[in-house]
Amino acid sequence: MAQTARNKVAWVVFVFLAIGIGLYPLVYLFASDNFGLLMNKSNELLASKIWKMGFYGHISFGGIALLTGWSQFIKKLRAKRLNLHRNIGKIYVISALLSGLCGVYLGFFATGGLVSAIGFISLGIIWLFTTLRAYTAVKNKDLSLHQGMMIYSYAACFAAVTLRIWLPLLTIAIGEFLTAYKIVAWLCWVPNMIFAQIWVKKKGLNLV
Repeated sequence: MAQTARNKVAWVVFVFLAIGIGLYPLVYLFASDNFGLLMNKSNELLASKIWKMGFYGHISFGGIALLTGWSQFIKKLRAKRLNLHRNIGKIYVISALLSGLCGVYLGFFATGGLVSAIGFISLGIIWLFTTLRAYTAVKNKDLSLHQGMMIYSYAACFAAVTLRIWLPLLTIAIGEFLTAYKIVAWLCWVPNMIFAQIWVKKKGLNLV
């Protein structure tokens, strides 16, 4: 009973964070002045139309991916409303691929230089790869590979949440934003991938 209660609480927190951060891009879209991470960008970069398209594309489609992806793990939805599961899945895949592509591009301009850039570009590539693998797997009717890759894909997507948890904590602990940001460029997704691997193994999914 205690284990079941903990699992339910964990699920509620997981969904709450996914929805909360999924809606977070609305703050950027409706803010009149530069907000959040934009405050650390140069005026030259902020004046670039291509960079701005990449930034708003990344956060907008990333928000949609966060808002839709968590529902794909509901067993009852897959069992009783398969068509809805598939349609939501298509929205997630399109959003993840568009956000991931924008994210890789933005990674080259990451605050903190090379360390941050490699971290975020690696995250973007992993997100794109696992999402594509999940999509091609389900097309080939390999449900085990599809489920496993979706776990990895959403773990990469969930980096948007863990970044916003770790960054303020590390900034306070270290006392300096730039160093904290360089660490978070890796910390926001590497533990997520480790958790995803544990989850995949626990479920006995075959990824070969």
